[in-house]
Amino acid sequence: MRNWAPPLAGTALAVAAWWLATVAFGIPPYILPAPPDVLAVFGEHGGYLLDQTWVTLAETLLGYALAVAAGVLIAVLIATFRTVEQSVYPLLIAVNAVPKVAVAPILVVWMGFGQLPKVVMVFLVCFFPIVISTATGLRSTPAELIELSRSLRAGWARSFLQVRFPHALPQIFVGLKVAISLAVIGAVIGEFVGAEAGLGYVIVQSGAAADTALAFAAMALLGAMSIALFYILAALEHLLLPWARETTA
Repeated sequence: MRNWAPPLAGTALAVAAWWLATVAFGIPPYILPAPPDVLAVFGEHGGYLLDQTWVTLAETLLGYALAVAAGVLIAVLIATFRTVEQSVYPLLIAVNAVPKVAVAPILVVWMGFGQLPKVVMVFLVCFFPIVISTATGLRSTPAELIELSRSLRAGWARSFLQVRFPHALPQIFVGLKVAISLAVIGAVIGEFVGAEAGLGYVIVQSGAAADTALAFAAMALLGAMSIALFYILAALEHLLLPWARETTA
Protein backbone atom coordinates (compact mmCIF):
# COMPACT_ATOMS: atom_id res chain seq x y z
CA MET A 1 0.00 0.00 0.00
CA ARG A 2 2.92 2.35 0.65
CA ASN A 3 4.00 1.87 -2.95
CA TRP A 4 0.57 2.12 -4.56
CA ALA A 5 -1.17 4.72 -2.42
CA PRO A 6 0.79 7.84 -3.53
CA PRO A 7 0.37 7.34 -7.32
CA LEU A 8 -3.27 6.36 -6.93
CA ALA A 9 -3.92 9.39 -4.74
CA GLY A 10 -2.15 11.66 -7.22
CA THR A 11 -4.18 10.26 -10.11
CA ALA A 12 -7.42 10.65 -8.16
CA LEU A 13 -6.60 14.28 -7.32
CA ALA A 14 -5.78 15.04 -10.97
CA VAL A 15 -9.06 13.50 -12.18
CA ALA A 16 -10.99 15.35 -9.48
CA ALA A 17 -9.39 18.67 -10.47
CA TRP A 18 -10.19 17.96 -14.13
CA TRP A 19 -13.83 17.16 -13.29
CA LEU A 20 -14.15 20.21 -11.04
CA ALA A 21 -12.76 22.49 -13.77
CA THR A 22 -15.31 21.27 -16.32
CA VAL A 23 -18.16 21.89 -13.85
CA ALA A 24 -16.94 25.17 -12.33
CA PHE A 25 -16.16 26.86 -15.63
CA GLY A 26 -18.99 25.28 -17.61
CA ILE A 27 -16.63 23.92 -20.27
CA PRO A 28 -18.55 22.28 -23.15
CA PRO A 29 -17.85 18.56 -23.64
CA TYR A 30 -16.61 19.10 -27.21
CA ILE A 31 -13.80 21.28 -25.80
CA LEU A 32 -12.96 19.37 -22.61
CA PRO A 33 -15.03 16.30 -21.75
CA ALA A 34 -15.60 15.43 -18.11
CA PRO A 35 -14.31 12.09 -16.73
CA PRO A 36 -17.80 10.48 -16.90
CA ASP A 37 -17.95 11.33 -20.62
CA VAL A 38 -14.63 9.55 -21.20
CA LEU A 39 -15.77 6.53 -19.16
CA ALA A 40 -18.92 6.38 -21.26
CA VAL A 41 -16.75 6.16 -24.38
CA PHE A 42 -15.01 3.08 -22.94
CA GLY A 43 -18.43 1.52 -22.44
CA GLU A 44 -19.56 2.27 -26.00
CA HIS A 45 -16.33 1.69 -27.94
CA GLY A 46 -14.32 -0.54 -25.60
CA GLY A 47 -13.73 -3.31 -28.15
CA TYR A 48 -12.71 -0.90 -30.88
CA LEU A 49 -10.30 0.94 -28.58
CA LEU A 50 -8.79 -2.33 -27.40
CA ASP A 51 -8.13 -3.42 -30.99
CA GLN A 52 -6.40 -0.10 -31.73
CA THR A 53 -4.38 -0.41 -28.53
CA TRP A 54 -2.97 -3.76 -29.69
CA VAL A 55 -1.95 -2.18 -33.00
CA THR A 56 -0.05 0.64 -31.29
CA LEU A 57 1.47 -1.75 -28.74
CA ALA A 58 2.78 -4.06 -31.48
CA GLU A 59 4.39 -1.13 -33.34
CA THR A 60 5.90 0.15 -30.10
CA LEU A 61 7.41 -3.15 -29.00
CA LEU A 62 8.77 -4.08 -32.42
CA GLY A 63 10.43 -0.73 -33.00
CA TYR A 64 11.75 -0.69 -29.43
CA ALA A 65 13.23 -4.18 -29.73
CA LEU A 66 15.02 -3.23 -32.95
CA ALA A 67 16.34 -0.05 -31.31
CA VAL A 68 17.67 -2.01 -28.33
CA ALA A 69 19.43 -4.57 -30.54
CA ALA A 70 21.00 -1.99 -32.85
CA GLY A 71 21.66 0.58 -30.13
CA VAL A 72 23.53 -1.79 -27.84
CA LEU A 73 25.63 -3.08 -30.75
CA ILE A 74 26.58 0.42 -31.91
CA ALA A 75 27.31 1.46 -28.32
CA VAL A 76 29.68 -1.49 -27.87
CA LEU A 77 31.56 -0.49 -31.02
CA ILE A 78 31.69 3.14 -29.88
CA ALA A 79 33.00 2.22 -26.44
CA THR A 80 35.57 -0.18 -27.88
CA PHE A 81 36.95 1.62 -30.92
CA ARG A 82 37.87 5.30 -30.84
CA THR A 83 37.65 5.53 -34.63
CA VAL A 84 34.06 4.32 -34.62
CA GLU A 85 33.17 6.89 -31.98
CA GLN A 86 34.71 9.73 -34.00
CA SER A 87 32.96 8.56 -37.17
CA VAL A 88 29.51 7.74 -35.81
CA TYR A 89 28.88 10.24 -33.00
CA PRO A 90 28.44 13.35 -35.20
CA LEU A 91 26.04 11.43 -37.45
CA LEU A 92 24.01 10.23 -34.45
CA ILE A 93 23.71 13.75 -33.10
CA ALA A 94 22.66 15.09 -36.49
CA VAL A 95 20.01 12.41 -36.96
CA ASN A 96 18.67 12.92 -33.43
CA ALA A 97 18.43 16.68 -34.00
CA VAL A 98 16.06 16.25 -36.96
CA PRO A 99 12.43 16.71 -35.79
CA LYS A 100 10.76 13.32 -36.02
CA VAL A 101 7.45 14.92 -37.01
CA ALA A 102 9.14 16.16 -40.18
CA VAL A 103 10.42 12.66 -40.96
CA ALA A 104 7.04 10.93 -40.62
CA PRO A 105 5.59 12.03 -44.00
CA ILE A 106 8.80 11.03 -45.76
CA LEU A 107 8.64 7.56 -44.22
CA VAL A 108 5.09 7.18 -45.53
CA VAL A 109 6.28 8.13 -49.03
CA TRP A 110 9.12 5.62 -48.84
CA MET A 111 7.36 2.73 -47.08
CA GLY A 112 3.62 3.16 -47.62
CA PHE A 113 0.76 3.23 -45.15
CA GLY A 114 1.40 -0.06 -43.36
CA GLN A 115 3.08 -0.89 -40.09
CA LEU A 116 6.67 -0.45 -41.27
CA PRO A 117 6.93 3.38 -41.17
CA LYS A 118 5.53 3.41 -37.62
CA VAL A 119 8.08 0.81 -36.51
CA VAL A 120 10.87 2.83 -38.11
CA MET A 121 9.64 5.98 -36.36
CA VAL A 122 9.75 4.20 -33.00
CA PHE A 123 13.25 2.98 -33.84
CA LEU A 124 14.45 6.50 -34.66
CA VAL A 125 13.03 7.94 -31.46
CA CYS A 126 14.48 5.23 -29.19
CA PHE A 127 17.84 4.63 -30.81
CA PHE A 128 19.78 7.69 -29.59
CA PRO A 129 19.10 7.45 -25.81
CA ILE A 130 19.90 3.73 -25.84
CA VAL A 131 23.22 4.29 -27.61
CA ILE A 132 24.23 7.16 -25.35
CA SER A 133 23.35 5.43 -22.07
CA THR A 134 24.97 2.13 -23.09
CA ALA A 135 28.18 3.75 -24.31
CA THR A 136 28.38 5.87 -21.16
CA GLY A 137 27.87 2.83 -18.97
CA LEU A 138 30.52 0.80 -20.78
CA ARG A 139 33.02 3.64 -20.41
CA SER A 140 32.33 4.03 -16.69
CA THR A 141 33.95 0.73 -15.71
CA PRO A 142 36.61 1.46 -13.04
CA ALA A 143 40.12 1.13 -14.40
CA GLU A 144 41.16 -1.13 -11.50
CA LEU A 145 38.56 -3.72 -12.56
CA ILE A 146 39.91 -3.71 -16.10
CA GLU A 147 43.46 -4.12 -14.80
CA LEU A 148 42.33 -6.94 -12.54
CA SER A 149 40.74 -8.82 -15.43
CA ARG A 150 43.92 -8.37 -17.46
CA SER A 151 46.06 -9.63 -14.61
CA LEU A 152 43.90 -12.75 -14.51
CA ARG A 153 44.55 -13.22 -18.24
CA ALA A 154 40.91 -12.69 -19.21
CA GLY A 155 40.43 -12.08 -22.92
CA TRP A 156 38.47 -9.16 -24.34
CA ALA A 157 35.23 -11.13 -24.66
CA ARG A 158 35.38 -12.54 -21.13
CA SER A 159 36.34 -9.18 -19.66
CA PHE A 160 33.47 -7.53 -21.48
CA LEU A 161 30.84 -10.11 -20.51
CA GLN A 162 31.90 -10.53 -16.88
CA VAL A 163 33.17 -7.06 -15.96
CA ARG A 164 32.29 -4.20 -18.30
CA PHE A 165 28.76 -5.15 -19.35
CA PRO A 166 27.47 -6.05 -15.85
CA HIS A 167 28.94 -2.83 -14.48
CA ALA A 168 27.22 -0.85 -17.26
CA LEU A 169 23.77 -2.43 -16.76
CA PRO A 170 22.42 0.22 -14.33
CA GLN A 171 23.26 2.96 -16.80
CA ILE A 172 21.90 0.90 -19.70
CA PHE A 173 18.57 0.51 -17.91
CA VAL A 174 18.36 4.28 -17.50
CA GLY A 175 18.42 4.62 -21.28
CA LEU A 176 16.02 1.73 -21.74
CA LYS A 177 13.46 3.31 -19.42
CA VAL A 178 13.77 6.68 -21.12
CA ALA A 179 13.43 5.05 -24.53
CA ILE A 180 10.32 3.01 -23.66
CA SER A 181 8.35 6.17 -22.93
CA LEU A 182 9.61 7.75 -26.14
CA ALA A 183 8.66 4.59 -28.04
CA VAL A 184 4.94 5.19 -27.45
CA ILE A 185 5.35 8.79 -28.61
CA GLY A 186 7.13 7.61 -31.75
CA ALA A 187 4.34 5.17 -32.57
CA VAL A 188 1.72 7.89 -32.19
CA ILE A 189 3.72 10.31 -34.37
CA GLY A 190 3.86 7.64 -37.06
CA GLU A 191 0.13 7.02 -36.78
CA PHE A 192 -0.68 10.71 -37.11
CA VAL A 193 0.54 10.57 -40.72
CA GLY A 194 -1.01 8.11 -43.12
CA ALA A 195 -2.22 5.46 -40.65
CA GLU A 196 -5.23 3.22 -40.97
CA ALA A 197 -5.26 1.90 -37.39
CA GLY A 198 -3.82 2.58 -33.95
CA LEU A 199 -4.56 4.96 -31.10
CA GLY A 200 -2.88 7.85 -32.92
CA TYR A 201 -5.23 7.25 -35.84
CA VAL A 202 -8.17 7.28 -33.40
CA ILE A 203 -7.05 10.66 -32.03
CA VAL A 204 -6.77 12.14 -35.52
CA GLN A 205 -10.16 10.84 -36.61
CA SER A 206 -11.92 11.87 -33.40
CA GLY A 207 -10.40 15.34 -33.68
CA ALA A 208 -11.74 15.69 -37.21
CA ALA A 209 -15.19 14.60 -36.00
CA ALA A 210 -15.03 16.85 -32.88
CA ASP A 211 -15.41 13.73 -30.69
CA THR A 212 -13.13 14.96 -27.93
CA ALA A 213 -14.21 12.28 -25.46
CA LEU A 214 -13.01 9.54 -27.81
CA ALA A 215 -9.68 11.34 -28.23
CA PHE A 216 -9.27 11.58 -24.45
CA ALA A 217 -10.07 7.89 -24.10
CA ALA A 218 -7.34 7.06 -26.62
CA MET A 219 -4.89 9.34 -24.80
CA ALA A 220 -5.76 7.67 -21.50
CA LEU A 221 -4.93 4.30 -23.02
CA LEU A 222 -1.63 5.66 -24.33
CA GLY A 223 -0.77 6.91 -20.86
CA ALA A 224 -1.67 3.57 -19.30
CA MET A 225 0.44 1.77 -21.91
CA SER A 226 3.46 3.98 -21.18
CA ILE A 227 3.13 3.47 -17.43
CA ALA A 228 2.79 -0.30 -17.79
CA LEU A 229 5.79 -0.64 -20.10
CA PHE A 230 7.94 1.60 -17.89
CA TYR A 231 7.18 -0.33 -14.72
CA ILE A 232 7.70 -3.66 -16.45
CA LEU A 233 11.22 -2.48 -17.27
CA ALA A 234 11.67 -1.18 -13.73
CA ALA A 235 10.60 -4.57 -12.34
CA LEU A 236 13.01 -6.31 -14.72
CA GLU A 237 15.81 -4.05 -13.53
CA HIS A 238 14.87 -4.79 -9.90
CA LEU A 239 15.00 -8.52 -10.65
CA LEU A 240 18.22 -8.58 -12.68
CA LEU A 241 20.27 -6.05 -10.73
CA PRO A 242 19.82 -6.71 -6.99
CA TRP A 243 23.49 -5.90 -6.44
CA ALA A 244 23.04 -2.40 -7.92
CA ARG A 245 20.70 -1.36 -5.09
CA GLU A 246 23.24 -2.51 -2.52
CA THR A 247 26.20 -0.67 -4.04
CA THR A 248 24.55 2.70 -4.77
CA ALA A 249 23.04 5.34 -2.58
